[in-house]
Amino acid sequence: MNAMAEVKVIKTAAETALAHAFSEARKRLPGDDAVAAQRAAAFEVFAREGLPHRRVEEWKYTDLRALMREAKPLASPPDAAAKARAKAATGLLGDVETRRLVFVDGAFVAELSDLAGLEGGLAIGSLADALAAGDSTLAAHLGKLAPAGDVAVALNTALMGDGAVIRIGAGSTIERPLHLVFVASEKPAATFVRSLVVVEQGARAMLVESHEGPSGSDYQVNAALELFVGDQAHVDHVKVIGEGADALHVSTLAAAIGAKARFNAFTYTAGGAIVRNQLFLKFDGEDTVAGIRGATLITGKQHADTTLVANHIARGCQSREVFKAVLDDEAHGVFQGRIIVRAHAQQTDAKMMTQALLLSEHAEADNKPELEIFADDVQCGHGATTGALDEELKFYLMARGIPVNEAEALLIRAFLGEAIDGIEHAGVREALMDQVAAWLGARGRG
Repeated sequence: MNAMAEVKVIKTAAETALAHAFSEARKRLPGDDAVAAQRAAAFEVFAREGLPHRRVEEWKYTDLRALMREAKPLASPPDAAAKARAKAATGLLGDVETRRLVFVDGAFVAELSDLAGLEGGLAIGSLADALAAGDSTLAAHLGKLAPAGDVAVALNTALMGDGAVIRIGAGSTIERPLHLVFVASEKPAATFVRSLVVVEQGARAMLVESHEGPSGSDYQVNAALELFVGDQAHVDHVKVIGEGADALHVSTLAAAIGAKARFNAFTYTAGGAIVRNQLFLKFDGEDTVAGIRGATLITGKQHADTTLVANHIARGCQSREVFKAVLDDEAHGVFQGRIIVRAHAQQTDAKMMTQALLLSEHAEADNKPELEIFADDVQCGHGATTGALDEELKFYLMARGIPVNEAEALLIRAFLGEAIDGIEHAGVREALMDQVAAWLGARGRG
């Protein structure tokens, strides 16, 4: 009689360390019994699936099991020195006037944050405090949008420590951008930050997330934001990823967008050794207009992955997705975008374009745009291009006395302009163009 051989899954060192971290931390992590059960259920997803790898289709190009050799210990509360260094952090936006909410090593630091004179209808708090207090906003919203089956999200839910909890009342207009500044100290640690933002009907606000840290520290970040956009609201979301050169960064935006809303999202990626930026967008209400854009500039051996799912559930919505990547040296850029049009989402108008510019013969771009359409009265399309700088245009500029580095910089700025120009806030838009100029300047000096 033949017995079937038992297949035993071998855990990697990182997976074992993450399991140990959860076992050690679960009793001291904030939250009541319901939150503890939510954490345990999320961790079971990770325990069953392990770190995502290339045989998981959504992670085909970013094999986290291979790339994440070890899991860093959970970050401890920041000390005075870490806070002092974070005080000077700009969030890569220069002198743009914002309302700053500062997190150091994943922990909210009230004394570095701008909490005075909150506008009417604006409520701000920390996730750790809200979990400890059993906040009703959390009970109604936390975990309702982020896809439970995604392992990165599951790990974030299991180990979430702190983050922002923001509520914007119906009809309120928040003039200054709300800026969540996440700063890593020099400690090689892991942070799991989770934020929740609820924008009620007819409100208007801009939310900026920035992530930065020192080079030379191989810290790890797993960040997630759940964003609820009410009917007729107008919300702009900008994420700036400027992590240190050795950092691993995985972040997730999960958004539900109501009827007749305006929603704009922009992701700028220039830092980090390994970056995975996920967007899960759900168009819940009719006649919403959305612009989803991004720009990636990476060099050396950096790896940056943008994965987007735009789920059209309601009829009459319009979405435009434009993502640009500039890849130098041996950098590897990935774009995976999927537009889903459900059966009841008639009269959807959705178009997606991803373009990669290779500045080196060793750079690599993997583009995978997809459409899944279950309705018949729609206008949908997608495209992808990969190529080098136009030599004729470069020659044209050089023939007019422009040095080669400046000519290339002009062409690269023009290439990125279609994505960055979609940012409505002039100050933020100009600050990001300054970041592009700085990146190009460093390349020119290299």
